[in-house]
Amino acid sequence: MSQGTSRAAAIAKVVRGVGAGLPGLALAGCAGSILDPVGPIGADDSKIFIDALLIMLAIVIPTILLAFWMAWRYRASNTKATYLPLWSYSGKIEAVVWSIPILVIMFIGGVIWIGSYELDPFKPLPSKTAPLEVQVVALDWKWLFIYPQQNIAAVNQLVIPAGVQIKIDDAQPIQLQYTLCFPTSCQVQMELTKEIFDSMRTGKQMVVAAMNIQQKTMGFPVPLTGFAKAYDGAPVDNAKYEESRRQLMEVFRKRQQELAAKAAEAQQKKEAQQTAPAQGQAAAPAPANASAAPKKIAPPPPVE
Repeated sequence: MSQGTSRAAAIAKVVRGVGAGLPGLALAGCAGSILDPVGPIGADDSKIFIDALLIMLAIVIPTILLAFWMAWRYRASNTKATYLPLWSYSGKIEAVVWSIPILVIMFIGGVIWIGSYELDPFKPLPSKTAPLEVQVVALDWKWLFIYPQQNIAAVNQLVIPAGVQIKIDDAQPIQLQYTLCFPTSCQVQMELTKEIFDSMRTGKQMVVAAMNIQQKTMGFPVPLTGFAKAYDGAPVDNAKYEESRRQLMEVFRKRQQELAAKAAEAQQKKEAQQTAPAQGQAAAPAPANASAAPKKIAPPPPVE
């Protein structure tokens, strides 16, 4: 085997090794959080990283390819390549070698400077929703997070209220924030604009989505069939409305009475089952070999 063939085999082996390692490197990079951003800050950080990586790859990839091309071009078996053992300087090559790194530093510096200015912590983020105000109080071995706008507080846990989403048919969802919270529920207030009102009149269904205590999204479908007819029709008769409301409350009252009667009946059955064994044990006959209690003897009469 000649010397040129052995060098070519060594170069091919190196190329195969690099090609085998690239997929593992790519998979390892995808596992990082910067490639899977969450929120606007993470997305902008990921954009800066990808832009800087592309600028550097524009230099790294041609340099690697040129290194392999030089090794292949000026191999010992290639007699067509020019051999210049006394060559030492070239102004054109020096200009290229120095200008490319300078341009790379300028591009990367510009990208990072612009990104850092856009992500200034003191600069408010562009958003359609109002910022969330949280007051933090340091206590003994705990933190207290107060939400003055929502009238709620949390201990040792910073919770970002998810709010409520309203979606009418295939339109864009409307994000709403809680305005008032009670111990068992929260309220949302919104302005009924003309666009929303027209969507409700022509829509078929409205879905109200919220987050439950298990951090899962729940959707409540509200049919809009008949909404336009009810709005454009005659006003509701107050007497009929009061009668319907009275009948509905009567149904609720009867239902509550039935449930209370069933609960009382179940409680009575349970108590009867518990007292029956106790009475059986108390009425059980005495055993045959049980000794009778001794009879009392009357004292003798006093002696005069």
